[in-house]
Amino acid sequence: MSKIEFAGVRKVFQGDTPNPVVAIDNIDLTVRQDEFVSIVGPSGCGKSTLLYLLGGFLDLSGGEIRVDGRAVTEPGPDRGIVFQHFALFPWKTVLGNVEYGLAEQGMGKAERREIAQGYIDMVKLGGFEDTFPNRLSGGMQQRVALARTLACDPDILLMDEPFGALDAQTRHILQEELLEIWSRRKKTVLFVTHDVREAVILAERCVVVTARPGRVKTEIDTSSGKADGAAIEKKAEEIWDVLREELVRT
Repeated sequence: MSKIEFAGVRKVFQGDTPNPVVAIDNIDLTVRQDEFVSIVGPSGCGKSTLLYLLGGFLDLSGGEIRVDGRAVTEPGPDRGIVFQHFALFPWKTVLGNVEYGLAEQGMGKAERREIAQGYIDMVKLGGFEDTFPNRLSGGMQQRVALARTLACDPDILLMDEPFGALDAQTRHILQEELLEIWSRRKKTVLFVTHDVREAVILAERCVVVTARPGRVKTEIDTSSGKADGAAIEKKAEEIWDVLREELVRT
């Protein structure tokens, strides 16, 4: 069953220059309910723009995006986003950050605290409820950001290079934790990354986007061989072979 549909999606940024920038052009893509899809492509090809359009944070220049058959025209609680640089409120504690969205929805203090605590425990931050972000490592801050998004229980999870700023060991741990959470709390996930190996490890399908203006170049099945290191490397190389053609154009 289709959860998300991109149909002829186009985004043009006018900016302050006389020549508009066509970020993405004629994107057609369908994502199934509870599917985990990664998106890779050269820098500046519109990967993040796709997420922000789906999130309702940007207006379309053409085409349509539908969620459950309804056109996306604005942000909504059915779509949650996790950014690369955490975007936490520095004046709020871990608990305050995680329960923020629930408070904005008007949920009572006791109920939102119980829900927030559950997600804090899920991302293994129990005991840090009263800690402020500047006292946490990068990996811990990203756990807070993930818990904050999950606490609002969105159907769709948009992840914009969430592990890109982390060291290799922390990234590996969070990849495992994300997969564990996804297996327990099925969500439809769109995950933007520059790391093709990460795309293979996490996703069931990898969408390769062309150099700007971004279009879907191909889609590669990455659903099998997750426990086989050689199979992962082979699939990553397959994606690299496709992606390399676009990188030389940038």
